[in-house]
Amino acid sequence: MKVEIDPGSGFCFGVVNAIERAEDELDKTGKLYCLGDIVHNNVEVNRLKEKGLITINHDEFSKLKNCKVLIRAHGEPPETYQIAEKNQITLIDASCPVVLKLQERIKKGYENMKKVNGQIVIFGKLGHAEVNGLVGQTNQEAIVVEGMEDISKINLSLPVKIFSQTTKSIDEYKELIEEIKNRKKKLGFEEIPFIENDTICRQVSTRGPKLMAFAQKHDVIIFVSGSKSSNGKMLYDVCKKENPMTFFVSDIYEIEKDWFKNVKSVGVCGATSSPRWLMEKIAEHIQTLSK
Repeated sequence: MKVEIDPGSGFCFGVVNAIERAEDELDKTGKLYCLGDIVHNNVEVNRLKEKGLITINHDEFSKLKNCKVLIRAHGEPPETYQIAEKNQITLIDASCPVVLKLQERIKKGYENMKKVNGQIVIFGKLGHAEVNGLVGQTNQEAIVVEGMEDISKINLSLPVKIFSQTTKSIDEYKELIEEIKNRKKKLGFEEIPFIENDTICRQVSTRGPKLMAFAQKHDVIIFVSGSKSSNGKMLYDVCKKENPMTFFVSDIYEIEKDWFKNVKSVGVCGATSSPRWLMEKIAEHIQTLSK
């Protein structure tokens, strides 16, 4: 049985940077706080926990003083920086540059929309760490739209400027944009400004088409991802659509031997939050099942 690891799968550069920053500090001091899971992958979180990384929530963060805290790639709202300054917390800011740029664009867009009684709309997962940071740039006033069912939250008779969470599907975003335009047309609001912004990270979005081809190459696909990963769920669906014999796993113990009966080729791939070492470990395990 042939087992191949997708060469394009694994951490994106934002996650790589965050983990490297954490490991540098842990190598020096053996202890570091991280605001939220450093990456949406429990196996990697546990690996860093053993090195001294302590994951905290925002309530715990607000009670800390005189210590170091890592901000992960997802970014944070302005309030986090204000609390850090007040409590003399040293921040190791590993916010992804793509996310930081998006935060700046949303903040500027919000200021401009306020002048014309307009709205900021964010296509993303409500409560997701990145989305919380983006909404924070708008004084919590941005409208978060998860899908078509949420379009009713938008007042289409007012100006709208729409952005997207960086890890969302380009196709889903385009479909949402078209639906909003169609509804505006039906309601007679075509002349009301509707400004769309393509803010999806290309390092993430280009993985979809590549995974489609990869999924078609193999009899079975093992998709490795943490259950909390928004990007993981999206890319898993891409694989599943192309190859019904696609299985979602978070760790080696979830793999079932029956999946590989009479199988000649297995592909192992994963999300931008899936560590390469875990995919390699899973590939090796699958290889032993054929012996």
